[in-house]
Amino acid sequence: MPVLNFPVDALQAIRRKLKDPRKNLRNWRKGDPCVSNWTGVICTMPQPDGFLHIQELRMLNLNLTGKLAPKLGQLSNLTVLNFMWNHNITGSIPKEIGNIKSLKFLLLSGNQLTGPLADKLGFLPNFLMFQVDLNQITGSLPKSFVNLISCKHFHMNNNSISGQIPSELSSMPALIHFLLDNNNLMGNLPPEFSQMPKLRILQLDNNNFGGTEIPASYGNMSNLVKLSASFPFSIDYQFIQREKGYKYLFLIDRFM
Repeated sequence: MPVLNFPVDALQAIRRKLKDPRKNLRNWRKGDPCVSNWTGVICTMPQPDGFLHIQELRMLNLNLTGKLAPKLGQLSNLTVLNFMWNHNITGSIPKEIGNIKSLKFLLLSGNQLTGPLADKLGFLPNFLMFQVDLNQITGSLPKSFVNLISCKHFHMNNNSISGQIPSELSSMPALIHFLLDNNNLMGNLPPEFSQMPKLRILQLDNNNFGGTEIPASYGNMSNLVKLSASFPFSIDYQFIQREKGYKYLFLIDRFM
């Protein structure tokens, strides 16, 4: 059962952008990637069109270097794109990944990815997890991410993301984890975040918020079990009383 030709061409282009010192991808040269079991290429069962489709790239912890190719955007049936813990993949996250409307998991943690996050990544209707922590990503958070209405997990901690957190992101109805600690964010904490009905963990510590306060509306976040934030924040006794239902409330003084 053959795979479609154009994804094979895309995989070969992806391979050319990578360096593979341990030869983990040595079988990416001939045969059908699904039938020949190319390393990290996970395919679906035969579909009504008679073809196998590439469903997952499972490239984690293979010691790969190089860059992520724009041709990734041609893998139109992909649900999981996983390049975690290769440590030395550089360059930016290709905006063309925003073409993969079937994508559910973008897992890129533990590399050296740089540059800003493209607005186009905010138009993935089936997206569940955006995990790009432990990289060197810069720029601001795109307001287009408000369109990720199915996304449950944003793990963007330990980067160099800057600017104000867009208040528009409070309209993400499914978000459970919002991890932004250890970045360069500044400005105010959006009070609108109290409108996020399912948010359970909000990590904001070790940023550059200054002279601001934890919004009083955060006291109404009944599902929140962890809030971590760094001083200087003004906080009053009434806020702590409202938040006594939190399992974890970390207010960390950066200047200790």
